[in-house]
Amino acid sequence: MAQIIHPQAEIGLVRLKVQNLERSIAFYEEVIGLKLLKQEGDVAELAADGRHALVVLEANDGYRISASRSSGLYHFAILLPDRVSLGLALRNLAKHNVSVGQGDHLVSEALYLNDPDNNGIEIYADRPRETWQRSADGEYVMTTDPVDIEGLLHISEQAQWQGLPADTVIGHVHFHVGDLRQAKHFYCDVLGFEVTAHYGSAALFISAGGYHHHIGLNTWAGAGAPPAAADATGLAYYTVTLPHQQALAEVEARIIEAGVAFERVENAITVSDPFGIQTQLIVKG
Repeated sequence: MAQIIHPQAEIGLVRLKVQNLERSIAFYEEVIGLKLLKQEGDVAELAADGRHALVVLEANDGYRISASRSSGLYHFAILLPDRVSLGLALRNLAKHNVSVGQGDHLVSEALYLNDPDNNGIEIYADRPRETWQRSADGEYVMTTDPVDIEGLLHISEQAQWQGLPADTVIGHVHFHVGDLRQAKHFYCDVLGFEVTAHYGSAALFISAGGYHHHIGLNTWAGAGAPPAAADATGLAYYTVTLPHQQALAEVEARIIEAGVAFERVENAITVSDPFGIQTQLIVKG
């Protein structure tokens, strides 16, 4: 049985719980730059390419804003294809007077913000993979330095904002968890992701296929942080796409061997980590 997840595994989409659907659609279209793909009842799908949903919104006015001291979504990260696109996104955020955090992580440059329901969002662009550096122990060297904001504005000066580019994807997801050792066991030993970096003693980054990270895990909400309440805004689930049935079967075998409860429906497996965060593994296409 393969012990690591297929190297072509990627993050597919995120499904978010929000209070007001129309408010959230307007935010994700106007501020973020996605386009409404489909809306049925209290659920809306948004895409960058007009075909494949990246963000799914499920609305219920009974949801309450998620407590900051719970496990669950820290942020999901929208990966843009190049630095010009990141500069344009920055210009659009400024146009809408959105408060933005930022970080140059050496492997990437990132902007941070929250949606109207306090769901964390990162918008970022990778540096070329050949420039990513590894430490003596083989982990990627990442840090949080100031972003060259003036450089982003300058490089995008002659470009025109038309929303997010069609080749935009969800690059990674990042979670608050209650215990890093338990999280590592679930995401690495069971699902099969590989450790790529530690950030101090309270954060861990993991990936498939040598990417800097597809999943971030941290205990910044506090050791033992409880799962988010079922009626809280936040993440409903996210998907991991796999290239074929064999890759899915290998993950399923590890889940069964570990004795972790899961559901399988056709080409999809749904499983929750020890902190109530739900992963859906699907065969791409």
